[in-house]
Amino acid sequence: MKLSVSTRAAATGVVAMATLLAGGSLADAASAPPRAAAAPDIPVANVKAHLTQLQSIATANGGNRAHGRPGYKASLDYVKAKLDAAGYTTTVQQFTASGRTGYNLIADWPGGDTNQVVMAGAHLDSVSSGPGINDNGSGSAAVLETALAVARAQYRPTKHVRFAWWGAEELGLVGSRYYVNQLTTGDRSRIDGYLNFDMIGSPNPGYFVYDDDPAIEKTFKNYFAGLGVPTEIETEGDGRSDHAPFKSAGVPVGGLFTGASRTKTAAQAQKWGGTAGTAFDRCYHSSCDTTANINDTALNRNSDAIAHAVWELSA
Repeated sequence: MKLSVSTRAAATGVVAMATLLAGGSLADAASAPPRAAAAPDIPVANVKAHLTQLQSIATANGGNRAHGRPGYKASLDYVKAKLDAAGYTTTVQQFTASGRTGYNLIADWPGGDTNQVVMAGAHLDSVSSGPGINDNGSGSAAVLETALAVARAQYRPTKHVRFAWWGAEELGLVGSRYYVNQLTTGDRSRIDGYLNFDMIGSPNPGYFVYDDDPAIEKTFKNYFAGLGVPTEIETEGDGRSDHAPFKSAGVPVGGLFTGASRTKTAAQAQKWGGTAGTAFDRCYHSSCDTTANINDTALNRNSDAIAHAVWELSA
């Protein structure tokens, strides 16, 4: 679903007003050095098509895509094939957890200053009790489609852009922690920011922004403000997803979340719509976390926000 022209114009107006409030003028803005092209719209239909594939993989492999199970490796192979075809340099990183082999997938877009790396990632594994389409097919699919949008645009950012899909998150952030622990001190210092996306299509959604790195937080908040969508600070998953190992290593982090097992309040329902007194995701970690467990509007808005942040922070 594309944003309407009026919505795009409103977002542009917010940026222009910010320039004036900062003491500048529209003439100043016009004479400033040209910025990189704005991020493209991320077609929600494409994101949903990836979710359909992940659902089919789970269905064909015992109903899940969990660590050490065939469904996880098939999910990784699907994502890797898309990235390889788009021109990414992909690396599969292997580790062991709970006696089973796990995998991370890292994809680097050619070019950009490798001393300034912007990363976006999501965990690709599900729990063993279900296919994990919101948790976390939603984040995985949106990050994948953003990566493919980079390739379609032949984007040439100033900074180096890297994407990642983590294994064994559901066992305690095992894959992302392994990745961070393998980095040298120099490698860690070269990561300007890590953006994490874990559950961004909850069926009774909220719009939560991580309050970690101020610059990343502001990037997301400004984007949603331009859409007229209020946000709240994310607290339910604080420290419980793949940004935590990066944050512990001193890497600036941020991200988005639409809620899990916590209950939506009356005030939140008034602000965002949906049903008060019901969980943001009633199928969290359950067999009903299927393609029917996705709110298309939330998935669309968050997918576009991911692309906006990748473009804005890497320009």
